[in-house]
Amino acid sequence: MTGRLPPSGSLRLRFLLAILLWVSLGIFGIWFTANGVFTKHIEEAYHEELEVHVRELARLTQLDENGDPRLTRPLSDPRYEVPLSGFYWQVTVQGREPLRSESMTTGQLDQRVAHSPDIAHEVEDGPTGPTITYGLLETGPGDEEIHIVIATDQSELDEDIASFTRELFLWLVSLGALLLATGFAIISFGLRPLNRLGEAINRLRSGQADKLEGQYPSEIAPLVHDLNEYIAQTSDLVERARVQAGNLAHSLRTPLAVVTDEAEQLGQNPDCQKSSRVLLEQTERMQQQIDYQLARARSAAGARLPGSRSLLPAILMPIISAMERLHRDKAFTLLPMKQPFTVAVDPVNLGELVSILLDNAGKWARSNVEIAVRRNEVGRILLTISDDGPGMREEDIAGAFEIGSRFDLEMPGSGLGLAMAKDIATAIGAEIDLLSSGEGLVATVTLSADL
Repeated sequence: MTGRLPPSGSLRLRFLLAILLWVSLGIFGIWFTANGVFTKHIEEAYHEELEVHVRELARLTQLDENGDPRLTRPLSDPRYEVPLSGFYWQVTVQGREPLRSESMTTGQLDQRVAHSPDIAHEVEDGPTGPTITYGLLETGPGDEEIHIVIATDQSELDEDIASFTRELFLWLVSLGALLLATGFAIISFGLRPLNRLGEAINRLRSGQADKLEGQYPSEIAPLVHDLNEYIAQTSDLVERARVQAGNLAHSLRTPLAVVTDEAEQLGQNPDCQKSSRVLLEQTERMQQQIDYQLARARSAAGARLPGSRSLLPAILMPIISAMERLHRDKAFTLLPMKQPFTVAVDPVNLGELVSILLDNAGKWARSNVEIAVRRNEVGRILLTISDDGPGMREEDIAGAFEIGSRFDLEMPGSGLGLAMAKDIATAIGAEIDLLSSGEGLVATVTLSADL
């Protein structure tokens, strides 16, 4: 059986990356727009508030009989009365002591910003750092220049913007996480039919089913229908190929038997004995090639048939019974198994493979052949066939799977058995190993993991 092709990418990952990209772009766009709109709005609000306060301060400012500035009442905003609150005002008359807000316990404001009857503003250094400073110039009763200045720390505006940005960031991160989770849930729900299709294909590959089962959405249903049609057609083709292979074998063996019989009769004539030997050798080679190629054709036809599976030890029992009748002087023993195993292999091919190995073991065994089935440490199934025969030399094992290899010409056989077994094993994705300890031969077939 062939292995799966390496994945070229995950649809789920592609969809998630696409959602992540669009969510990120959307979140960034919202953050950029909302942050810009809020910054503009709060800056305008601060500027409007300062304009209102500077005008209020101008209305409340008067000069007493000495020409010193004073307020008729405190400003309506109590923050100007809290020391170093970040909200300050200052009224300056040339040659007089400036009048300052109670909040400005240290430092002073730059009166030069109040250079015109029209309100002007700048960012200046204030008592507690950079300040947004507004000012206007008014004229007193004696044409005195009254510089009216009001200021707010830049940090007040910056902190409001930063606070909004933090809250907006947390809210957008939560929104983004929720959108991603929702997208993942939608993708998982949308790809669920594909997951079910993948599971159905795995059941088909492993032999648990002979077609793709289940109900699928309208977008996938035609594909599933076509695949099931293809599987059915393939099964029919394989079955016809096996029948045709058997028919071909029968049609070739009959005329070949006639030729062999004629060659044997020809050998009774002393003058034709040489020609008879040549004909017999060639017919034997033809018979070998027919057996070998037909075996390959049968094994290849069903090697990868979807839905094929074999149950061990059930498939072994009839083969062992046949071998006991074929080799009546040998004992074939199946060792106890902890549990049955199901392998994704065509039972015809596996049966033919086991038959070849058991027949070979029966020919060479002195008295006993043992069959064992177990699972190895990596989960594969090991089928071992051991005999108590003479075993094989290492150099003989290396060439045992070659066509026509025979190590005892007196032993019946054509030298094709192990070569055919090797081809069948390759076709079904199994491995065959031979090991000889000098007291017999052990053939191990390694099959794919059970279901």
